[in-house]
Amino acid sequence: MRSYRRHRLLIPVLLCALAALAARPTAVHKEPGSDTGAGADPGLSAEVVRLYEEAAVATQQYEAGREEAEEQRAEAQRAEELLDAQRRHIAALHEDLGRIARAQYRGSGGLPVAAHMILADSPDSLMRGQHAFSQADLAVNNAISKNRRAEARLAADEARAADRWQELEKRNTQLAGLKADIEQKLESARSQLQGQADAAVSAGACRGAVRLDQPETGFTEGAWVAPVETYELSASYGSGGERWSNRHTGQDFAVPIGTPVRAVGAGRVVEVSCGGAFGMEIVLKHADGYYTQYAHLASLAVDQGEHVSPGQWIGQSGTTGNSTGPHLHFETRVTPESGSAVNPVSWLAARGVAL
Repeated sequence: MRSYRRHRLLIPVLLCALAALAARPTAVHKEPGSDTGAGADPGLSAEVVRLYEEAAVATQQYEAGREEAEEQRAEAQRAEELLDAQRRHIAALHEDLGRIARAQYRGSGGLPVAAHMILADSPDSLMRGQHAFSQADLAVNNAISKNRRAEARLAADEARAADRWQELEKRNTQLAGLKADIEQKLESARSQLQGQADAAVSAGACRGAVRLDQPETGFTEGAWVAPVETYELSASYGSGGERWSNRHTGQDFAVPIGTPVRAVGAGRVVEVSCGGAFGMEIVLKHADGYYTQYAHLASLAVDQGEHVSPGQWIGQSGTTGNSTGPHLHFETRVTPESGSAVNPVSWLAARGVAL
């Protein structure tokens, strides 16, 4: 069963106003019997994170625009109903004008009121004709004024509705174009990042940790969090498949290459390695004696022996090692070695993290 969970975006700020994340290389940790391999490219890792966040914000803006479009469409439909009512009202006013004209004609025996006044044979007839003329003229003028006001309102409302639609369509087109441009750049940067990671794993030597500016998480020292913020769960613990000699030992999170990977809780880095089935991986030891593993990474943001806090970025997801596509393989273990895994979903749930 596949499940989906979307958390809040990292930094909900205006599109294109994101500041470039700074990055600086640190001393490279050498594992026994290994070389440091190719030098890390902190600029590329930071660029992937920056573009990742920009794409997330662009998506948020695009979705907001789409929702606004739906609301605008509903409003436009309501406005169209009002416009239809206005058009029916104008048609009724035109009919009133016709009725007034016909009534005048019938009431004057087929002659205009003005002609009856001219042909009046007595002062009383003249006064009656003048009164009738004034009444008819007033009725006609009122009807014409109402008709003109209604037509003016209709024209103004139609113009406003058209302007709103044009503005909305223009904005959505711009957002879609910007989103596509960011995603294209992000895809290129992800490909380069993965290429560097593959080279390091092939050489069996991890590149040095690439330090990325950490987000303001607000997590306390004893907090527990999911290893990535936005994800789709894929292969689950204990599932079978041709890729594994036995059952699957962790929970996979389907995320794009370059997604920031977080420490699920406070702990110490006890292993940073490259090569093998897990590709580029990190293992943390937590205060309660359990260990967590983060595998198939594309970059590392910590060195062995470091202490980490809940939610701290420790690396970026990738598809190194025995991997069929971009994802994070996450395990919880009783020991730092493979073969001691427990169900990570249940383990996180017991600590208040529901996936």
